Amino acid sequence: MATPDAALQQILELDGALAIALVDLGSGMALAQQSKVPFDFELAAAVNTEVIRAKMRAIESLGLGETIEDILITLGSQYHLIRLSARADLAGVFSYLVLDRGRSNLALARRALKGLEDQLDI
Repeated sequence: MATPDAALQQILELDGALAIALVDLGSGMALAQQSKVPFDFELAAAVNTEVIRAKMRAIESLGLGETIEDILITLGSQYHLIRLSARADLAGVFSYLVLDRGRSNLALARRALKGLEDQLDI
């Protein structure tokens, strides 16, 4: 088990990783964050919380009976990967990873985020 800062630092070592945060879905606030570049985590946490809430409302409206595993947002030069925690004691927490699209391996990043919650000692 690792502290949130240590676990996030390990994810940030992935090739192409630019920034990562753990965010509280209830408040929209970043709980822990690491970055290689200047990044406004307060704003990113808040607006991506709204992205998740909107998708949750859509799933409910459609009667899908599903939960969100992750959300990928593809930009011209970046990937933004959002993953909701499946761990009971981390319910309501999501990870938010920003990747350089030209340098990152999306499959490895998704795998790393999936393993992140197993590393956290909260």
